Amino acid sequence: MAKQIAVLKRNSTMNRMFAAPFVAFAAMLLPMSLAAQGGGALDYQLDGNSSDVSAKVAFFGFASKTARFPRMEGAVTIVRGAPEQAIIDVTFDAVTIEAPDETTLKRLRGEKFFWVERYPTIRFVGRSLELSSPTRGTLTGELTARGVTRSETLDVTFASDPSARTGQPVEFTAEMEIDRRDYGMKSYQLIVGNTVDISLRARMVPR
Repeated sequence: MAKQIAVLKRNSTMNRMFAAPFVAFAAMLLPMSLAAQGGGALDYQLDGNSSDVSAKVAFFGFASKTARFPRMEGAVTIVRGAPEQAIIDVTFDAVTIEAPDETTLKRLRGEKFFWVERYPTIRFVGRSLELSSPTRGTLTGELTARGVTRSETLDVTFASDPSARTGQPVEFTAEMEIDRRDYGMKSYQLIVGNTVDISLRARMVPR
């Protein structure tokens, strides 16, 4: 009987010895699991004073004109370790559009182009970020203008690795081309080009 008790005690001690590393390993995995479920998300808001977007279009085939949207707002969520889950939601104020001359400005605000009286905002929601490096990639999402929503892709360049700047501002630039006819802007095709080059400069600050 004494020998059986000794064996039981030895087995219990060995079980505790083997269990200890597994308990420690589980404790290490727990915060990793929580981060994978959203604990690693970094939330930002757009700094409107340091961000803007411009749209350039060919004019008469040999020149170009550029309009600017100086007022914008938005939010950005970046998931550490899962950049493909990033969401960038940006809204531009179409009413405040700026143009190089009054004639162009009047046309851009009018019914044949942005029709700002009826559609005062333009919105882009990026839902899929594919990085080719820590600072470069493509962002695919939906662009809504003049009541039309279409899938578009932005080429994005971050000033630095956004996942490594916890609690610090993040800056990026982005570019894309769209066909204005896809959004109901079909006027003046002999004068104004159909391809619009859009450039975005944005600064994000932690929320």
